[in-house]
Amino acid sequence: MINPLRVKVPLGSSMWTALRTGDGAMESNARYYSRRAVEERMKAQRAITEAARAWHAKLAHDFAERASASTAENAPAAISA
Repeated sequence: MINPLRVKVPLGSSMWTALRTGDGAMESNARYYSRRAVEERMKAQRAITEAARAWHAKLAHDFAERASASTAENAPAAISA
């Protein structure tokens, strides 16, 4: 009998994320929100109805804002001269 492939995935992360990063490391909030924004933009482009297109565009916008806010929170403070 062949043993199934077993992959250790950190609690709270998806299998897809673990496979993408290659080492099972958890994805940062900024990276997750950015990835989701791209995914939702693509879904908006493929949407058949105007309602679906608007919904996915709204989600893409929301995720992009979260990514921007998350990146700003983690950025080092500017050094004033």
